Amino acid sequence: MPHPTQVVALLKAQQIRHVRLYDADRGMLVALANTGIQVMVSVPNEQLLGIGQSNSTAANWVSHNVVAHYPATNITAICVGSEVFTAVPNAASVLVNAMKFIQSALVASNLDRQIKVSTPLSSSIILDSFPPSQAFFNKTWNPVLIPMLNFLQSTGSHLMLNIYPYYDYMQSNGVIPLDYALLKPLAPNKEAVDANTLVHYSNVFDAMIDAAYFAMDFLNFTSVPVMVTESGWPSKGDSNEPDATLDNANTYNSNLIRHVLNKTGTPKHPGIAVSTYIYELYNEDLKPGPVSEKNWGLFNANGEPVYILHLTGSGLVLANDTTNQTYCTAKQGADPKMLQAALDWACGPGKVDCSAMLQGEPCYQPDNVFAHATYAFNSYYNQMGKVPGSCDFNGVAAITTTNPSHGTCVFPGSTGRMNGTMVNITAPSMNSTSSAPSVRDLYSLWSTSFLVLLRVLICSLVFL
Repeated sequence: MPHPTQVVALLKAQQIRHVRLYDADRGMLVALANTGIQVMVSVPNEQLLGIGQSNSTAANWVSHNVVAHYPATNITAICVGSEVFTAVPNAASVLVNAMKFIQSALVASNLDRQIKVSTPLSSSIILDSFPPSQAFFNKTWNPVLIPMLNFLQSTGSHLMLNIYPYYDYMQSNGVIPLDYALLKPLAPNKEAVDANTLVHYSNVFDAMIDAAYFAMDFLNFTSVPVMVTESGWPSKGDSNEPDATLDNANTYNSNLIRHVLNKTGTPKHPGIAVSTYIYELYNEDLKPGPVSEKNWGLFNANGEPVYILHLTGSGLVLANDTTNQTYCTAKQGADPKMLQAALDWACGPGKVDCSAMLQGEPCYQPDNVFAHATYAFNSYYNQMGKVPGSCDFNGVAAITTTNPSHGTCVFPGSTGRMNGTMVNITAPSMNSTSSAPSVRDLYSLWSTSFLVLLRVLICSLVFL
């Protein structure tokens, strides 16, 4: 897996503002410091029994994994375990205690208002999930769920739920149509109707979220919001997994992003966007199990995108084609003095060949600081191998997929054109004579209302 600094370079380059870690790896938390990125850390399942049986063990965990990094690292939530009821049922009896002990440690450090505590649950604990209005939790777990929901309600935290329409579709034996699982637009007569409420559902995702709300209603909890801590679709599968394909994975995640960003909410809670983490950032080629288990990622470990999301019309949410048909240009409206300083650095310490901008040369015209800076920035960007950290110049540069060549002035890397989407990229100080950090040329994805789930394997890394 990429080094934590490479991961953070990706997050910053793509303006990803929220990540979920499956542990509290120190290297990752240090790399995330002073980035402003909101981080959700996790108590791994294997540590749950110890923390759930000892207040001091919980306090020690918070001290080492939260207090030691906060506020430089913007930790906003702690996941206590993951899918405990289904993954480690023997630890379920101490789950709520573990959550309370972690909360007590946060209170003692005056961090309970800034950092929330919850635990991601598998949606499989919701029984009879369609129609949503008659859904209920598996009553076997009520002795744990009821005090847990009391805890979440009293602390203002979320019910964290992992929702996988892929598995619902696979296990339905043809009852659930593929388009319904993939969030494809459906004609009204193709939508699923809740016979009790007469509400129409156009996709599995919304139906599962509302099933969770109705299941909580059944237990008289009406004020706990739902957060989706995992969702995605595999891009490859075994012979008995014919719908784990690149096209279906692309379709699902692209439609999911659009759906969440549109803030349409669900039929039960219209207009209220559901914070959602995509599982996952990287494929995991060594993960055991069927082929699909290794192929939920948006990227391969070498940083190449597994597929290019279909998000045309989504503005700056995605600039995800990393085939290196990208260019570095001066930002429109940038301070001319800052551009001039950046230009001087690029043609000096940056070791860019700026001779093409001399009078009488092809790139002399137009003779202004914006045009000359663009040529110099792009030359440096190519010189550094187009790593994301090489196009920033103290905030006056941005990556674009539009070729800035003009007339006889041909810019380095000008082998074609793409569809003009821009993203901001961070870079080293121009006062430094060192080269940009060697980070992989990665991808994009983000908006303030949508979450990308980053699983850090170190050796454990996600988008979630």
